Amino acid sequence: MPELKILRQYIQDHNMRNTPEREAIVGEIFSRHDHFSAEDLYQRLRGSSLSISRASVYRAIPVLIGAGLISRVFTKNGQAFYEHIYGHEPHFHLRCTSCGHIEEFMEPLLEDLPARLSKSTSFAVDRYRLEALGRCPKCQKKAAKSRTAKRE
Repeated sequence: MPELKILRQYIQDHNMRNTPEREAIVGEIFSRHDHFSAEDLYQRLRGSSLSISRASVYRAIPVLIGAGLISRVFTKNGQAFYEHIYGHEPHFHLRCTSCGHIEEFMEPLLEDLPARLSKSTSFAVDRYRLEALGRCPKCQKKAAKSRTAKRE
């Protein structure tokens, strides 16, 4: 797994101690492609043979962000959600403010945004994120039905 190689190198470069728990956490994150909170991740790992603690999960997250393996995507009700970014094409998110549904999308017009920003501002853009908030089609239909029912 190249992710583990990156983690190990990052840990070595920052004089940290590598643990089997951190490696198991990386393995679980990269076994799926979804958005997750630290609590979600802890619950998925809870039954593992290593008995990973909640504290280990919370301590691992900043390390994995620093290593460039995961990124914080958004916060909902005070809870941060993450996704793995290593080996994943740059993309953006549409998030429904009613039900919380998230869709990932690509937009060719935005692909060269980092280069354009770097050129126009002299700021070295490493990465960026875009999140559009609104209502998904399902919630739009539900709201329209509700408005219709109120009028009747």
